[in-house]
Amino acid sequence: MDTLLDRFCRYVKVETTAIEETDKYPSSPGQLELARLLAEEMRALKLQDVSVSEHGIVMGTIPGNVDGAPTIAWLAHQDTSPEASGKDIKAIIHKNYDGRDIQLPGDPSKVIRIEETTGLAGLKGKTLITSDGTTLLGADDKCGIAVIMTTAAQLMANPQIKHGPIRVVFTVDEEVGRGTDKVDIAKINAICAYTLDGEAAGELENETFSADLATVRITGVNIHPGLATGRMVNAVRLAGQFLTRLPWHRLAPETTGGRDGFLHPYVIEGGVPEVKIKILLRSFVTAELAEWARILQTIAASLAAEHPKAKIDVEVKKQYRNMIEHLEKEPRAVKLAAEAHRKLGMDPKFRAIRGGTDGSRLSEAGLPTPNLSCGMHNFHSPLEFACLEEMETAVKVLVELAQLWGKEK
Repeated sequence: MDTLLDRFCRYVKVETTAIEETDKYPSSPGQLELARLLAEEMRALKLQDVSVSEHGIVMGTIPGNVDGAPTIAWLAHQDTSPEASGKDIKAIIHKNYDGRDIQLPGDPSKVIRIEETTGLAGLKGKTLITSDGTTLLGADDKCGIAVIMTTAAQLMANPQIKHGPIRVVFTVDEEVGRGTDKVDIAKINAICAYTLDGEAAGELENETFSADLATVRITGVNIHPGLATGRMVNAVRLAGQFLTRLPWHRLAPETTGGRDGFLHPYVIEGGVPEVKIKILLRSFVTAELAEWARILQTIAASLAAEHPKAKIDVEVKKQYRNMIEHLEKEPRAVKLAAEAHRKLGMDPKFRAIRGGTDGSRLSEAGLPTPNLSCGMHNFHSPLEFACLEEMETAVKVLVELAQLWGKEK
């Protein structure tokens, strides 16, 4: 029998690392490989209308078995983060986890420590899956894929479970911010959707940051340093001054938490003639993004006044918006997800994500899409792990959710 664990271990073997610096979509060939595998498995389960688009997006439909119920959708992304290698992943299964620190055998310097890992101590006795420490695991988001595929198999094999039509969608390149660029919402044709891209069991994420990206370009004047007196304007030095003027004790990721927003410089590149700085603007209150942008523009103006031969431009581009602003379009999306948890004896833990998901953009585009947990932890890192029992709970939540939507009209 093809179990949840079997599926997960099979999917993580496919290297699907997203590549940021490319115009290809999907950005890496492994995503197409996984897409074809998933489509083949969906056809074997007898899902309807299974397809793989030229962009690697997989779609299929679990047909409904009650009349008049609305169509919903379940989504997960195929790619893994480029922040750690996803090549030749070796999944290690830790049955009956003993509650101690976990040293990963492929790189003994990699240790998943109790004191550094929220919730790990509470997983004693569970089955955990890690990598060997030389790669990430790919739990983000192959946990979500495995949960959805396992739920699809259960619903197809058990017609006594009553539910409406359910679209299954597997996207690409979520980790590099392009996960919904080629998603056809009209083709999904659902009243709402759920991403399976969350952490510990019972978490229901109905809010995200709103996000913009600022690019600061500092243009200096380059000349041989031996002839530079009174003539050179060193863009590298000006970039350093720009960064030191950013608020640090507030509005920095390393000094904020909870519902605080931030400005986060994360890329700097260039030389004496020109430097480019990329800065993330994040807030749960969309209107605050304009305030953060004005801070950058004020710093640029003051620096340019001090160095009139330099040119300093600040370009701000919209990225995504807080999903809570758009979930009101279909309040049942969150209400029924919470009810599904309660039916399983769990109080849903509502969370605001200090980041974004595919659901941020989908919700803004007209498809309300909260995020559900699927048992992944420490993602984007060789210390990533998954909890099998939490994945199993996610399957149960989806089955309950399907039945609840099956009663709606």
